[in-house]
Amino acid sequence: MAENMIHCAHACRNTCAMLNEALRLEMALLRFYEHMHRECDYPDVNAFVEDIMERQSKSILRIIGKLNELRATSQTLDGIHASFESL
Repeated sequence: MAENMIHCAHACRNTCAMLNEALRLEMALLRFYEHMHRECDYPDVNAFVEDIMERQSKSILRIIGKLNELRATSQTLDGIHASFESL
């Protein structure tokens, strides 16, 4: 996918479309490496791919963490906004 084909919508509320797209791509790449790991029987390459898979998994967890953080922040702001509306 060309870098210039991805554009931020700048309309995110409880989540980020760009981070969701990054998550989708990272997960697809992890599935590719998992397939490669299953197919490859050369020990050196297999160990290398295992390392890549570990790093990929950490990246996925970081993206999920940031998405959760954005949701929590949005919910907090919604709560604050709602408390002012009820006054």
